[in-house]
Amino acid sequence: MEPTFIALVGDHDPEVAAHRAIPKALGLAALSLGRTVDAVWVATERVAADEEEALGHVDAVWCVPASPYRSAEGALAAIRRARERGMPFLGTCGGFQHAVIEFARNVAGIAGAGHAETEPEGEALVISPLACALREVGGQVSFTEGSRLYGIYGPRPVEEEYMCGYGLNPDFRAQLEAAGLRFTGFDPEGAVRAMELPKHPFYVATLFQPERAALHGRTPPLVRAFVHAATTGKL
Repeated sequence: MEPTFIALVGDHDPEVAAHRAIPKALGLAALSLGRTVDAVWVATERVAADEEEALGHVDAVWCVPASPYRSAEGALAAIRRARERGMPFLGTCGGFQHAVIEFARNVAGIAGAGHAETEPEGEALVISPLACALREVGGQVSFTEGSRLYGIYGPRPVEEEYMCGYGLNPDFRAQLEAAGLRFTGFDPEGAVRAMELPKHPFYVATLFQPERAALHGRTPPLVRAFVHAATTGKL
């Protein structure tokens, strides 16, 4: 069985809980599927310097939490590569935020799309501060019927963990949806918590951090689905 190479795009920091959780989550998912996964940390600066050298050998991309990244452009390049080439993609927390920015710039035509954390004076801040920061808290998330996430999690709300202060700026939601992005995860008040691209083989991003379930010994359903997509055809 050939190993499946998954790029963990971000700036690895063992002090970040999500970074400790991700290898555990991938290991549990791979074990449950009987697959072999080789997860490789890929710094955002490395992608920016030479995208092909950094990502040319990988089968899937996970854009991980803990932004701002040392190179936002490196993170965006990795996301764009996965989107355009049909590579399985998962983005969590900062990965969700940058997936929104990448899609806004390169598909929805919002040339100046930016992030309020790093460019607060920007004219098209598709990522803006949350009304209430979600730092080390849990919350319920429900998924749109018929979506990929609904198929993964089912009809009942799930409890997920967060560590973020920024999310989708609702002023841009309609424009992004018109360009093909589908928002499919919501908190009890209807705020966006997840998205996907229906025409992509596997492209999902969440503001919550499903990987944290692995710190409690549980296999995250979304990570299992991601690993399944990444390893399909690798046997």
